[in-house]
Amino acid sequence: MKLDDVQRSGNMVDRRGGGGGGAGGKIALSGGTIVVVLIVSVVTGINPLTLLGGLQGGESAPTEANAPPPAEGTDRAADFVGKVLATTESAWTELAPQLGVTYREPKLVLFRDGVSSACGQQSAAVGPFYCPGDEQAYLDLTFFDDLSARFGAPGDFAAAYVVAHEIGHHLQKITGSDRKVGNDREGAESGAVRLELQADCYAGVWASWAQKKGLLETGDAEEALKAANQIGDDTLQKRGRGKVTPDSFTHGTSAQRQKWFSTGLSSGDPKRCDTFAAATL
Repeated sequence: MKLDDVQRSGNMVDRRGGGGGGAGGKIALSGGTIVVVLIVSVVTGINPLTLLGGLQGGESAPTEANAPPPAEGTDRAADFVGKVLATTESAWTELAPQLGVTYREPKLVLFRDGVSSACGQQSAAVGPFYCPGDEQAYLDLTFFDDLSARFGAPGDFAAAYVVAHEIGHHLQKITGSDRKVGNDREGAESGAVRLELQADCYAGVWASWAQKKGLLETGDAEEALKAANQIGDDTLQKRGRGKVTPDSFTHGTSAQRQKWFSTGLSSGDPKRCDTFAAATL
């Protein structure tokens, strides 16, 4: 991504305990099923109140377009996340009225190993997550190492897609679509799957906005699509269990995740992301 001219968001809170990587004057310095659960929580981000998760992985390349996000523990990593967060704020402030709501900016909390939230105490094993109780997204930057090294989804834009997906969950809180899940938390057509696919679509809408603003580089969209392919329930279950069990899906198949991200990217229209009204996913 072309983020050199983007100012990092003032809505990051650094709770890693060692300082560094905070944002602006609003930083408070205080403090990524066995394999499948870990992986699933790494990309989509678990929404603990609605029983969801995320994941991913990849490796570096020499060009800026294909370069991985900076390693955890550096100010560059936090700076990258802060700039991506700022683009989501600009995008949804402009686009949310199309959904009949006014966007309110969430906080994004950086943590290490574990963190306390309105959704309870969470460990880094759950991966990035959004908590509707406090309207904050949470991210352990070491997740990017797994994203790059273990799960075959390289590039800075793959990591940016993860951040945009979590912010998609925040938009769902604002619009109220998160309440449509109820207890429908597993299965190929479940509310949980529809919620995750909608967040993927919203990430695609953000990517479309960023593309129009000249922030994307050649290959960025492909990085996100590769990441979506790597984190589908079917792909993760094959990798972790050796078989696919649709009754336990919580995020959608690889094809579905690519489809809905692409829907948002190609249309740029958040109204096209109503997965709850879709006859088929």
